[in-house]
Amino acid sequence: MISLLQEAATTAVEHSEDAVADAAAHGDAAAHGAAEAVGLPQLDITTFGNQIFWLVITLAVLYWVLSKIALPRIAAVISDRQGAITGDLMAAEEFKQKAKEAEAAYDKALADARAEAGKIVAANRAEIQKELDAAIAHADAEIAARAAESEKRIGEIRESAIGDARAVAREVTAELVATFGGSVDQGAVDAAVDNRMKGALQ
Repeated sequence: MISLLQEAATTAVEHSEDAVADAAAHGDAAAHGAAEAVGLPQLDITTFGNQIFWLVITLAVLYWVLSKIALPRIAAVISDRQGAITGDLMAAEEFKQKAKEAEAAYDKALADARAEAGKIVAANRAEIQKELDAAIAHADAEIAARAAESEKRIGEIRESAIGDARAVAREVTAELVATFGGSVDQGAVDAAVDNRMKGALQ
């Protein structure tokens, strides 16, 4: 940096000396005309050397400020921003992957739940059908037993009714025979009643 400033100063001094020599060579008339000329101060050729010197100094300082302070800060900000963007993109991609994995796990859990529910329904259906078949078989057996009991009871009632009817018929027949003045042969009366009732029951 110091060497750059020294070179700039040397160059400015050389240009200043050249300008002074050129002004002296043109004579007093040119110097007098330049002194009386009306215009912008920065266009005065007698100050070109000084202007060039300070221009070089200003550019050097500006370059040093930009290269040492401004540009590193800008580069750091850009780098941080780029890192933040990259991190956000990576986080978004990670969240996207996790969302896909969660969706796949949810679909698998739902499919497993449906399969398990189907198994439970099938098992319950088979169990219910088994219990229903057992209940029907038990009901059929109970109905058959009650029907047999009813048939037996009906048979007993029928036999009892037939016996009662036979006894009544024997008594009535014996009384009728006695009423008409005949002799009552109980054996003949019983045989006649039995034959008559047997024919009626067939």
